[in-house]
Amino acid sequence: MPKVEVFCTPFCPYCTRAKKLLESKNVEYEDIRVDQLPERHDEMIERSKRTSVPQIFIDGYHVGGCDDLFELEAEGTLDARLGL
Repeated sequence: MPKVEVFCTPFCPYCTRAKKLLESKNVEYEDIRVDQLPERHDEMIERSKRTSVPQIFIDGYHVGGCDDLFELEAEGTLDARLGL
């Protein structure tokens, strides 16, 4: 199973939506709370070149945000990227 990282905050509806999609596929992910860990927020910005949450990475590949994750799902390529 690939390593999935979700940089998020608890009050973000897009974060919740993205995590629910991953959970519906029984995918384990690292829930990285950037509101509690400012150094991880800086890491997120450096890696993604974006400041908004969520930012999602699968085995180091930057998927993007919630809409990007759902786009992969609609294209039928998300399962393959997740090793399903």
